Amino acid sequence: LDHDKKIIKVGKDNVGINSRSNVATYTNVFDIIRTLFAKENGVDSGLFSFNSKGACENCGGNGYIKMDMHFLGDVKQECDVCHGKRYNQETLQVKYKGKTIVDVLDMTVEEALEFFKNVPRIKQKIQTLYDVGLGYIKLGHPSTTLSGGEAQRVKLATELSKKATGKTNR
Repeated sequence: LDHDKKIIKVGKDNVGINSRSNVATYTNVFDIIRTLFAKENGVDSGLFSFNSKGACENCGGNGYIKMDMHFLGDVKQECDVCHGKRYNQETLQVKYKGKTIVDVLDMTVEEALEFFKNVPRIKQKIQTLYDVGLGYIKLGHPSTTLSGGEAQRVKLATELSKKATGKTNR
């Protein structure tokens, strides 16, 4: 321990802060993907956010409408405007290599690895997810529904994909 400058504990607790968090947002690869979509189409990257102008106005980018059942648990019903896609029609018209942002979030890590093979910054982050055994998981998989082991591997991949500072042994 005297030789290590930094130690990172990777636990099994949840990685998602809220219901909008997913594997792509947690690992920060979604920021790079949004920027790529924006540059390729001459639009603002905010268009691809669940929290801003690209979000479905009916459900606020959640993909569902929550109904308060008073004495029972809340019920979530798929949004009848975006049909669970979370984005408005303007955003769903924008494509990169024939795919919408929703199509990309619906890709498994393995599929995304092939799709982004010529985009080094994206490929590197996705490769790390694949290397820790998460090739089957979708980029848009909600963080709050990951198992403990999956959450731990997502955290591990996130740490391993960061640029080395010379202070951490990997």
